[in-house]
Amino acid sequence: MCGIIGIVSKKQVVDRLIDGLECLEYRGYDSAGIATVNNSEIVYSKSAGKLDSLKNKLKQKPINGYIGIGHTRWATHGEPIEFNAHPHVTKSVAVVHNGIIENFAEFKDALLKKGINFESQTDTEVIAKLVEEKISKEKCRPLEAVRLTIKKLRGSFALCFIFRGHENFMVATRRGSPLALGFGDGENFVSSDALSLSIFSKKVCYLEEDDFAKITSDEVIIYDSDGNSVSRDMHTLYTDPVNLSKGKYKHFMEKEIFEQPEVISQVLGTYLNASKEMLSLPPLPQSTEIKRIILIGCGTAFYSCLVAKYWFESLSSIPTQAELASEFRYRSPVVSKDDLLIFVSQSGETADTIGALRFAKEYTKNILAIVNVEQSSIARESNWVFSTKAGPEIGVASTKAFTCQLLVLKILNIKLASDLYKITAKQRSNLLKGLLELPRLFSEILSQNENIKKLCKKFISSNSVLYLGRDILYPIALEGALKLKEISYLHAEGYASGELKHGPIALIDKSMPLVALNPWSKVFEKTLSNLEEVKARRGRIILLTDKKGRELSKDLTKSIFQLPSCSDFLTPILYSLPLQLIAYYTALDKGTDVDQPRNLAKSVTVE
Repeated sequence: MCGIIGIVSKKQVVDRLIDGLECLEYRGYDSAGIATVNNSEIVYSKSAGKLDSLKNKLKQKPINGYIGIGHTRWATHGEPIEFNAHPHVTKSVAVVHNGIIENFAEFKDALLKKGINFESQTDTEVIAKLVEEKISKEKCRPLEAVRLTIKKLRGSFALCFIFRGHENFMVATRRGSPLALGFGDGENFVSSDALSLSIFSKKVCYLEEDDFAKITSDEVIIYDSDGNSVSRDMHTLYTDPVNLSKGKYKHFMEKEIFEQPEVISQVLGTYLNASKEMLSLPPLPQSTEIKRIILIGCGTAFYSCLVAKYWFESLSSIPTQAELASEFRYRSPVVSKDDLLIFVSQSGETADTIGALRFAKEYTKNILAIVNVEQSSIARESNWVFSTKAGPEIGVASTKAFTCQLLVLKILNIKLASDLYKITAKQRSNLLKGLLELPRLFSEILSQNENIKKLCKKFISSNSVLYLGRDILYPIALEGALKLKEISYLHAEGYASGELKHGPIALIDKSMPLVALNPWSKVFEKTLSNLEEVKARRGRIILLTDKKGRELSKDLTKSIFQLPSCSDFLTPILYSLPLQLIAYYTALDKGTDVDQPRNLAKSVTVE
């Protein structure tokens, strides 16, 4: 969740540290700072708030150096104030940290008893003090001081250190949290996110658990947990810098919403051979050996799992369950070797999902990842990987990554159903033809975005909003409510339409907007009856439906957004789009920070 950047170079690094931090802003943060070694002394600057505040401090009081570390912090231990911002600095060491040290309190108590004072409320400062003690009192060399210190730590961490008196020497290490190394000409780099490295280097590698690296401007030496020198696989980054800019759009979220026809086409081009109406997929586990599917994710990714549960059971006839990653391994779940476990994550670095994956690997080898970052931890630790091909998603609230997750899950669903002979060749062909309609259907909805803007005016004076969906649109109601909460800070709840009378109907009055998802389908009339109950209580209904649904609902409400008619199996993907637009335009009306909403982070790398 926090962001780390480190540079060792033969050129000044401060401006580029700031550039790297700007690339990490999308992850969400509440303070920022940098530290360098200049004339053998550690110098630093840090500030609460956005990166502009740090930039202003550096204008007033510049610092220099050929080596430096930078950090954007999302508060865990301690308030989001300047004293708690990173780097944490002692006489001999400066450190930046992503993760949580679970046993920091016992070390802090021991250090306090020795008369060592603390300036912050963070767990990270303990690391700096422990390394300082090793260097100053035990006369350890910096690399050995770090190695001995991290052996004592419990929890997750990505750490980067610089040291007084060392202007061409940096140490990085990780456990649980990701850390990548970038390689340049006469300079080398460290980052918690390969995306930020793409502006400096195209050649990267990823540290493995308990690796630590000695980094200078000319070389990088990686050691494993036993201190042996090791090599790690090299990868090439292909990120286009254009994808990291907003272009003509006001926000990244707006850009990413409007990119969806294009990225959906990319997914289809990757996994479908349109001319032959065939699937073109990476190797998969033997379908006939799969007795159960367990889908696991957090937040928006969990809602894509809920949608896929409907798909897999209805089309493939495979018993399927969707699980919250943050709960999965703590309830002693039963996992067998015949289960296929599908882990869904945009970043591929979600700590709860990684924990669930590692738990599952003790029981089965059928581990499949659906991620947007192909070299992420979840991808590297899975047996099969499907990339969502959405491209970099900078806005904290997921949009294009969610619809691409749904699309990949549907493609996988069609593949399994076909392999198990649950559908005929003709049915498969019709399903694939339906998927190929999605880019056009998305473009058609986006062309009507002004109509969505008008509907959003109904939310301005509201304190709470309900979202209703039945059957396969129930998870989309949950996702729509989450989007509105995330970026407009309006309270919103998603419900299955049939559950309205079991409690939520008590909230309905003339001031309560209710967003209903009800295209013509086998459950249309059931949901229409629920909405009549809302109308009878003077609730303000905003209806998303298709042409036939509109004709049958014309007496229900005047606030109707008509979507293109489509096959039932496409509705979860299609109906996600207007809900993203509703959240976006409501946030604009309320003046909130759309791309970096308060208290949220893009890549949730702590439990």
